[in-house]
Parts: sequence; C-alpha cells; structure tokens
Amino acid sequence: MAEEAAVRAQADAVRRLKQDKADPEEIAKEVAKLLEMKAQLGEDEGKHKFVLKTPKGTRDYGPKQMAIRERAFNAIISCFKRHGAEVIDTPVFELKETLTGKYGEDSKLIYDLKDQGGELLSLRYDLTVPFARYLAMNKVTNMKRYHVAKVYRRDNPAMTRGRYREFYQCDFDIAGQFDPMIPDAECLKIVHEILSDLQLGDFVIKVNDRRILDGMFAVCGVPDSKFRTICSSVDKLDKVPWEEVRSEMVGEKGLSPEAADRIGEYVQLHGGLELIERLLQDPKLSQNKLAKEGLGDMKLLFEYLTLFGITGKISFDLSLARGLDYYTGVIFEAVLLHQENEHVEEPVSVGSVAGGGRYDGLVGMFDPKGRKVPCVGVSIGIERIFSILEQRLEASEEKIRTTETQVLVASAQKKLLEERLRLISELWDAGIKAEMLYKKNPKLLNQLQYCEDTGIPLVAIVGEQELKDGVVKLRIVATREEVNVRRESLVEEIRIRTSQC
Repeated sequence: MAEEAAVRAQADAVRRLKQDKADPEEIAKEVAKLLEMKAQLGEDEGKHKFVLKTPKGTRDYGPKQMAIRERAFNAIISCFKRHGAEVIDTPVFELKETLTGKYGEDSKLIYDLKDQGGELLSLRYDLTVPFARYLAMNKVTNMKRYHVAKVYRRDNPAMTRGRYREFYQCDFDIAGQFDPMIPDAECLKIVHEILSDLQLGDFVIKVNDRRILDGMFAVCGVPDSKFRTICSSVDKLDKVPWEEVRSEMVGEKGLSPEAADRIGEYVQLHGGLELIERLLQDPKLSQNKLAKEGLGDMKLLFEYLTLFGITGKISFDLSLARGLDYYTGVIFEAVLLHQENEHVEEPVSVGSVAGGGRYDGLVGMFDPKGRKVPCVGVSIGIERIFSILEQRLEASEEKIRTTETQVLVASAQKKLLEERLRLISELWDAGIKAEMLYKKNPKLLNQLQYCEDTGIPLVAIVGEQELKDGVVKLRIVATREEVNVRRESLVEEIRIRTSQC
C-alpha cells in the first residue's frame, strides 16, 4: 500500500536525522509528522494495535513492590516528623520561567509541556525550586518542611540502578535566618538517621562547601566565567577517573592544563577536622576570602557533628561539587560503600542515595524585591534505595505481606453468610482490618488456605454452636491453636494478638 510505504519512508527520514545528530527541533517536527501518518493509517485500517508498555524511564509497581516502598516511605517520613517538619504540596508543573536557569547544565533535562491556554509550562525537575517559589509567593521567611512527591527528568534512564524519568523525591528543608551551621548539621543528622534505620549497609556522607570550591577555582587560575562549568566537570569525579575529568576541562571547556593540574591536587583530598585545619593553613586557600569563610564554617559544622556522634560516617571531600547552580554554601551527598548480601553475586551499583546543601539565594530570585531567605535542605533518593531493598528481598525470598489484614471472618458451616457480614461489620466499625471470602458458603479449608497464602494472622470462625454460646472461635494461623472468645471481648483480643505479630 502507498500509505504504508510513505510511513516507512518517513520513519527512515527520522532515523537518518537522528544518526546525523540534526537539530532537535527538526527531529521533533519529523517525528510528529510520522506519528500523524501512523495514526491516519490506523484509522484507515479501522483498527488500532495498542503497544502495552509503560513509557521509557517509568515503571508500574505491583502490590509487593508497593509494600516495600511503603516501609521505606514510613521510615523517612517518621524521621522528618521527629525533627518537627510540616508538610506541603505544590503543582506537578510550574511556569517554565520558574524552572529556567536554576539547574545549570541539567536544564536540558526539563520536560516542557505544550502551550495550554497561553501559559508555557514545564514538569517540575525537583522539589527545591517549587519550595523556593512557594516561600517567595507566600512571603514565608521561616519554615521547616518536608515534601514527598514525583519529579520528572528527561534523562537517559538506567532502571536497574534506580534511575528513572519519573520518580519520587523525599525532601526536608529548613528556611530562615539562623546561626551558622546548626540547621546544616541537623540535615546531616537526618540523613544519618534514615540510612541507619533502613539498614542499607555501610555508607559515607561526603561534605564540601561551594565557597571552598569557588575559592579553590580562583587560586588555581580558573576564570570567574568558567566556575560553574568547571564545577559541573568536578561533579563527575564520583563516576569517572580524574584523567577523564581533566581532559574534559582542558579539551572541551578551554581551561589551561596548568589550572587543571592545580585543581587536581586539591580535589583528590578527603578527610575530617585535621584536613580542615591543614587547609586553613594552606598558603593559597587561606588568602582567599571565600575559601577561608567556607573552611571556618566547615570546622564549626564538624564540631556540631561530633556532638551528634556521627563524624565516623562523614567525610570532608574536596571532589564533591553537586552540579546544580543554586547551591551557595555547604553541600553533601550520601553514598553506599558496598552491598552486604551473600545472595547477590554482583554488588548493587546505585550511586548516591541522598544529597543536598545550602541555597541562600534561590528564594531571592523569585521575590519581587529580591529579599533573601536562607535555606538548607536534603533530598532522599527513594528510587535508588528502593532498588536495593527490592533486590535484597528477592534474594532472601522473604514473604512480603501486601495487605495489613488482621483477621479473616470465616464460617464452618453453610448458611452463615448473614452472620459473617454482621460480625465483619462490627469489626470494621471498631477499626479492625478484616476480610471475608465473597462466597455464600465457602469451605473452611479454602478460607484457612487464603490466610496461609496472604499472611493473615487470625481467623474469626462463626458456627452454629458459637452463635448459641455467644462466642467466636479465634484461630491463630501460625500455630493452628484455637480459643473461644466472648463476642464482646473479640475486638480487644484481636488487637492484643496482632500487636505481638
């Protein structure tokens, strides 16, 4: 058919444009034309074949995966609440201008939406910029908040490593004018608490300061105009060796080889208080105002972290850069050191599992009068954490409960549907999580088997004799022990027994 031949020709044209790395707008135009032709062809055939898949970089989560996710979310949110945070929510899309110019080289990963009703919109890239917009718009100058929501990045997904185009972030931020390093230290304590609680294995929290980085770039001979782009190169040091980063700085970004070598001497240093003390005496860095300020605050931060008892997991690391443009002071990133699991042949490579820092200028970008609200925050990488938990549970073959049902209401004889409905209604009204099988006369064996399969710990059995005696037979599924419980005491008995599970 001529129409099919035209579609094939258009598909070839799109392929050639991609191979030739043509202008993205031209490619998008030709792709749109191809989709239109395919849709037309589908209409002409009078039928449409659906491709049953999720979009690239996304996934479905079944009941087992969701049970694992909820455990992790609960641990994270309860930590945020323990530290006194309030919760907010913001729209999933923002005005495009709100997001533009806040993410440095990562801005190319923002998802733009088609013009709808005269507004240019983009899907949110993170939860930090929307938070800054929220503070400026509502004239809030003091807030401790958490926000758990989906964000979107037009990235190359690596789904086995927990890297998606649609994913959750769990953010905790402290906004307001406070004495130096006290909120920053609390953010690091929160990361330590969450990673310890989730038992993901050994980890280290790397810490640096944008002022130290900028001071280091200055004394190494990096021009001011190249600070951000060189910072973006340094940020790759956790993934590629120094030689490759140096080559990018010199070859692609036009930095002199001498400046790159001087940077190399610093960015390979890491340690604790003793390194901070040594750098405070460094003849070059100590002469730079920004670096001296940053090192002074870093020393104070380590003193507070010592009081929190967590310095064993903290490393002052001069290679840590975090490429986002909005950071102004302390920056940090938590990395898993290895995966402790004898069932997994290869360690799970997931990169960083939390990151954050201080961004004192971001709110001022949105405020009409440029009023600044200092902020520091942390974001927990739930998808990467979830990848580890999911693989670990698969390897251990631990049975995952996908419901929280406490008791199954069952009957031992026929014609007792009404009694089961009456009893289950009493339990629901009392706040007990209860189920029953949707059959008039289910076999007792099938009801007991359902509990075994789903992990329900108790069965409340009603029979003719029990009804006469005003009791319910409560069966403990794990031990198969059965006890008669007075009807009026049943709710309390279920609560006591399931609180021990």
